[in-house]
Amino acid sequence: MNIFVAKLNYRTAEPALRSLFEQYGTVDTVKIVMDRETGRSKGYGFIEMPNDDEARAAIEGLNASNFDGRDIVVKRSEPRRPNR
Repeated sequence: MNIFVAKLNYRTAEPALRSLFEQYGTVDTVKIVMDRETGRSKGYGFIEMPNDDEARAAIEGLNASNFDGRDIVVKRSEPRRPNR
């Protein structure tokens, strides 16, 4: 399952985010989205977990929790909508 994580601290690194989600199970990939021009985090990212039960547990356990000094938003990632 692909998970969307928002309101991340701009200093949060991918290894720290991986460790947070690994408390709930296996993590395939972690990607914090970076601004192309500044190289700075945009404050959100995506986690891929192969086991849907573990992913749901992570979403329930981590949504609205405090991580790196910020209350993060964790939910199932929605497919991109086409531009109008």
